[in-house]
Amino acid sequence: MTTSVTSRTGGTAPVRSGAARSVLCLVGALVLLVLALFASVMFGNMSNSFGDVLDVLSGDGDSYLTTVVESRYPRTVLGVLAGVCLAVSGTLMQGVTRNPLADPGLLGINAGAAASIVAATAFLGASGQSETMGWALPGALLSGVFVHLLGSAGSSTSLVRLVLAGAVLTAVLTAFVQAVTLSRPQVFDSYRYWVVGAFGGRDFSAFWPVLPFAVVGLLVALVLAPSLNSLALGDESATSLGTNPAVIRGTGLLTATVLSAAATAAVGPIAFVGLAVPHIVRAVGGVDFRMQVLLAALTGPSLLLFADVIGRILLRPQELMVGVVTAFVGAPALLLAVRRMKGGA
Repeated sequence: MTTSVTSRTGGTAPVRSGAARSVLCLVGALVLLVLALFASVMFGNMSNSFGDVLDVLSGDGDSYLTTVVESRYPRTVLGVLAGVCLAVSGTLMQGVTRNPLADPGLLGINAGAAASIVAATAFLGASGQSETMGWALPGALLSGVFVHLLGSAGSSTSLVRLVLAGAVLTAVLTAFVQAVTLSRPQVFDSYRYWVVGAFGGRDFSAFWPVLPFAVVGLLVALVLAPSLNSLALGDESATSLGTNPAVIRGTGLLTATVLSAAATAAVGPIAFVGLAVPHIVRAVGGVDFRMQVLLAALTGPSLLLFADVIGRILLRPQELMVGVVTAFVGAPALLLAVRRMKGGA
């Protein structure tokens, strides 16, 4: 009897410990996100105190202070949207491809959005923030779907074909963008404000059109998470557990495409978030994709918002665009990922 009780206790303790760790990770990520949200509305060309922000939120702030703080709402909301989309998209990409260096850029999404904006501006007369961003979304989606179809040629999705198709399409579209922007200076003037990746100068008109894509993509990612756990065991093991690897892999890639396209259309191409955040959440929350997706949805916005705050503080009264800041932060993350892969080989 004693042996039985000891066995049961030994079996439940790790489960309780794992559950407690998961709750602790989620609470910590949520607290970090709240701090990032407050920092985003506190800091700009001028800093406001925590009390000032609370006064505005409660409706007690003066008109000038209210205008200043409320002007930071659109970029904060866009930071949350882009952070969720890019982080979850990267998590799906790395889970589906089983490649720790995979990120949404493999699908040619950034190049597709850029080519679409340039073509619409040069040949269709598109102008203004909302109109050009309206063209970015379909261009990004079409590029991702095209790369996926090439990678799925034959009986199943080939990860090698997928990467090669993405590289080829990116090269072709990049050449097209360079040819048009170099020959038409007015197109370059419009394109250069989008291509760096930034939250400044954008309003809620960039948020609402892509919100449905972000919500649907996040919901699908949450549904796919248990199947990604099976897929991580290998195709044969996943099949024996009742999972169709081809369907899960294809759905995961399409979902990653939709999420990344939504973020790229809203704020421009932002590098390294989709690469770095999955490594962070894996190190903190473990290998369960259900936890990874949830943590990525909380950690991605925090990373982007803090990067945006740093960019606003460093060059006051000017600002450093968030895409530049994330590149400086993401490059060391890429090097660390490569070192971990080398050490584990």
